Amino acid sequence: MKTAVIIPVKTFSSAKSRLDLPTDKKEELCESMLDEIVRTISNSSKIEKILIVTKEKKAIRIGKKYNAEIIIDKNEEGVNSAVALADMHLLENDFHASIVLPQDIPYIKTQDIDFMLNHKMHPNFVIVVPSRRFDGTNALVRMPVDLIKTHYDEDSYKIHMNAAKEKTFNVAMVFVKRIMLDVDSHEDLKFLLEQSEKPDFAKKVRKILESGGCSDHSSQT
Repeated sequence: MKTAVIIPVKTFSSAKSRLDLPTDKKEELCESMLDEIVRTISNSSKIEKILIVTKEKKAIRIGKKYNAEIIIDKNEEGVNSAVALADMHLLENDFHASIVLPQDIPYIKTQDIDFMLNHKMHPNFVIVVPSRRFDGTNALVRMPVDLIKTHYDEDSYKIHMNAAKEKTFNVAMVFVKRIMLDVDSHEDLKFLLEQSEKPDFAKKVRKILESGGCSDHSSQT
């Protein structure tokens, strides 16, 4: 099964406003998270291609570092528009399935990808991994890649589940702890740093936050 990962990446300076961090710290955090995610995915034997949809120069550099393919998102009209650009590319290149992942799930591991793709697959299927708060979609697996349109920023996991059920009986909501750990707020970041999944990455994040008077974000381990 020819499978690609799609990662829509918003310009770092415009992303994650709820973190309430200085712009330079926010950009550095976004860059570190994306690097960690792409590095991890690049080590998965089940993924043939990583597509990063962005106009962020630092994200483009990260993509090239790990041999990801870059689709320039000139207008940056949102996640759904970015995914649609990637879908067209994958259909033109005969990909069977895709996994849409956000740029802020740095604790993902290669075995999480294997776990999702080891579910019994059918010609038409959708897998949804919700966010920790069950208000978003942190992984969306589709076969074929355009089986359903995406509905991010709209209580998306419920909408994705319902849209998938209209197209196929082969729909699963799957709980993968590390994928469910996204970073949208101060609370999310604090919760992430309390986990023991990737101590080296957590140390890197604390170093970012502690420089310049942001240590309150990382006070608990």
